[in-house]
Amino acid sequence: MARRTVFGMMAGLCFAAVSTVPASAETLASALSSAYVTSGLLDQNRAVLRAADEDVAQAVASLRPVLSWSGNVTRSYGSQRSLESQTSYVGLVPVTTTDWVWRGSTSTTATASLLASLTVYAGGSRVMGFHAAREAVLATRAALVSVEQQVLYNGVSAFMEMRRATETVALRRNNVRVINEELRAARDRFEVGEVTRTDVAAAEARLAAARSALAAAEGELMVNRETYKAVIGHYPNGLVTPRSLPRLPGGVETAKAQALRDHPNMIQLKHVVAANELGIDIAKARMEPTVTVQGSWGVTESFDSKSASRGGSVAIGVTGPIYQGGALASGVRQAMADRDAARAQLYTEGQTVEQNVGSAYAQLGIYQASLRSSQEQVRAAQVAFNGIREEATLGARTTLDVLDAEQELLDARAALISSQVDETLAAYAVLASVGQLTAQALALEVPRYDPAEYYNLVKTAPVKSQQGEDLERVLRALGKN
Repeated sequence: MARRTVFGMMAGLCFAAVSTVPASAETLASALSSAYVTSGLLDQNRAVLRAADEDVAQAVASLRPVLSWSGNVTRSYGSQRSLESQTSYVGLVPVTTTDWVWRGSTSTTATASLLASLTVYAGGSRVMGFHAAREAVLATRAALVSVEQQVLYNGVSAFMEMRRATETVALRRNNVRVINEELRAARDRFEVGEVTRTDVAAAEARLAAARSALAAAEGELMVNRETYKAVIGHYPNGLVTPRSLPRLPGGVETAKAQALRDHPNMIQLKHVVAANELGIDIAKARMEPTVTVQGSWGVTESFDSKSASRGGSVAIGVTGPIYQGGALASGVRQAMADRDAARAQLYTEGQTVEQNVGSAYAQLGIYQASLRSSQEQVRAAQVAFNGIREEATLGARTTLDVLDAEQELLDARAALISSQVDETLAAYAVLASVGQLTAQALALEVPRYDPAEYYNLVKTAPVKSQQGEDLERVLRALGKN
């Protein structure tokens, strides 16, 4: 009866180790929300996007007149030598003499001018520069989505690896407790002559191995705790295994078509190609003449006299290149090469995206098959363990047989845990390969960052935007400033 109680504890504790859920637990969705909100990488790339938005504002500014002013006060001084005549009297007779004399002079004048200039024509380069800046903004927005996918997948990985490590430690601890009980029972039975010293030594060796495996599992758990904090923003406090997988596209071919259309890497490169197309036109426009209109008005006042002047001027200027050593033609060829490189990169990325989708689905299929096999393995190992345990009570099995069966059951449960973790990671990898691993697609309860909001505030190049100040207050409220 004592032996049956010990073996029953082995099975019961193995089950309890993987079924206990802490009262205060964190779900995968809440962990991903925390990763999204606390991610410094997202903050960094949002700032990069806002900088790209400002490029549009500067492109708009280049289409407008430029007004400036200048002013100066000039103090002039010096001396001049000249031949002067002097008259003196000798008695009553005037005597005139001439001599070279130095005379000093000073003057102070103030000048103020108002200047205005407008580029009327520059081959269309400024308008095309505006459109190229917009394409760059759209490409940067897509890059931000790629970063978001990376952050969220890292969150999924940190969460699931923490679950794997936690449950593995629970299994290992339970294994040590059970083998300790088995070792006590073996020693008691050895004292009464039911087993040999070999059975006791086998239990002692198995206990040492179990303690070593527990130490390794606990070390892995500590590593995963630190990874979890770095990715999620805090240490884990009891994690709940996801009850189901995320919704995936209908099939591999459907997912590939969706990925080619919606994956952020594809969207980014399409806009890069468009920007490079405009770059060719901009390079060609540099060969065109530039027409500018300039106007000025100013006033000059003298502090030493009442003299003053006021006036202005208006000028139309035309400039154009004649010969620049082939630099302009080289610029056009370089822009074409950049365009061709971007097109090739887009084509290659399309192949990579399709490959990643196919590979992700294949991995998911592998882990799902592994999960089914692990479930069957646990069921069979449990049956085998129960049978060997009963046979041991009748003396038909040794202590080593029971320990081996218990180890096989333990390994089967550990494999089942890993299969569950790997299946979940593979499912989210499928979402990432399609471009759907985003806070919006996952319906996370987080404050959404609207990439168009800041753009709409600055696209007209305001000198000072109250809306921009409002946006900064919102960012500060979210702890982003």
